[in-house]
Amino acid sequence: MIRIKAGVPRRAGRTRTDSRGPGRRGLPAWLRTSTRRPLRRAFSLGLPTAWGTAAVSYKLACPLAQQDGFGARAVTSAVFFAVGAGLILHVRHSLLRELRQAREVASAAQSVLLRPLPPRIDGLDVAAAQLSADRGATIGGDLYEVVATEHGVRVVMGDVRGHGLAGIGTAAAVLGSFREAVHDEARLDGVLRRLERALARHLRERARAEHPSVGPEPDNPVAEEFVTVLLLEIGRDGTVHAFNCGHPWPYLLSGTHVEPLARADPLPPLGPFPLPSELPPTHSGRLLPGETLVLHTDGAEDARDGRGRFFSLPEVLSEIVRDNPVAVPQAVLGSVFTALLHHTGGTPSDDVALLVLRHDHTGRRTSAARDGDTCGSAARARPATTDPQPTTHL
Repeated sequence: MIRIKAGVPRRAGRTRTDSRGPGRRGLPAWLRTSTRRPLRRAFSLGLPTAWGTAAVSYKLACPLAQQDGFGARAVTSAVFFAVGAGLILHVRHSLLRELRQAREVASAAQSVLLRPLPPRIDGLDVAAAQLSADRGATIGGDLYEVVATEHGVRVVMGDVRGHGLAGIGTAAAVLGSFREAVHDEARLDGVLRRLERALARHLRERARAEHPSVGPEPDNPVAEEFVTVLLLEIGRDGTVHAFNCGHPWPYLLSGTHVEPLARADPLPPLGPFPLPSELPPTHSGRLLPGETLVLHTDGAEDARDGRGRFFSLPEVLSEIVRDNPVAVPQAVLGSVFTALLHHTGGTPSDDVALLVLRHDHTGRRTSAARDGDTCGSAARARPATTDPQPTTHL
């Protein structure tokens, strides 16, 4: 591959390698890379070999090593200690370099899968974080995304079966489909059906890769896999519509009160069962200025301490809003994770993801506020969220 710097004219009849003169600097980039790797490999193997050769030569050829006196034994021990310490330091340096490269790759993968969310999206203050249960892993089977569209702010929170690195491929398939569907589909149920089709396609491809002998279209592609999904759509007037497929309902923080956003029965998770033909969304009232939504995966409420007691997320949220009713998303996020790690002793048994959305007073304005209604009157007009959602009977 030849790279030409913009704005620098090329002289006719003169190549880039000629202008740079002789030596390795005049070689193409791919050739410099290919010659650098064997040299690095030879250096990494040659240094320990040289140290070992020096130690053996000293023991066999040096007259001092053949003596039995205390001074001779001390010098011999010092030589071998220096050689051993050098080998250990060399191995440690190599392992640290590989660990640093692995962390860079993991960080790049995390930025692609779970993209960093901006602190503010269309009048909503946003904060999100994910904690992997696998030691040393930065990503796992939890997924979340917030996208501002012409249909409103659309949010997804999901949890792939299992935890850790095994669920990354499934999470990537669901997130990729969501990021496209939220802009293409005018209705929220259309987004959910797109997620279902993307998951089914991913499971078929995975089944073909794991069991190629079953043919091009397996009948039961990885039947035990499923994904819980929560879809929210927050309109310009603060109206919240939701679809819940086996996921925990988020908590609504209003002043010092903490309550679930809805109490309707969820649909089954995506994967094992098809979605019903009719998909009416759950109407969850309005997100008023100053109110906060806390979305979470089941790893938060399933976390246990050493005596087997579950982590009480509502109690922690109640303490947070009692101390600070403003409920800034970053502060809520940090307080919940601190309490969770303290409860589990720093070792959660499952992936945990939290997403906090707060309706800012200075951002989007609800229709009630534009009509001159106060937040108190709008709060009294909040509709009930206990209407049952249709479920699939098997």
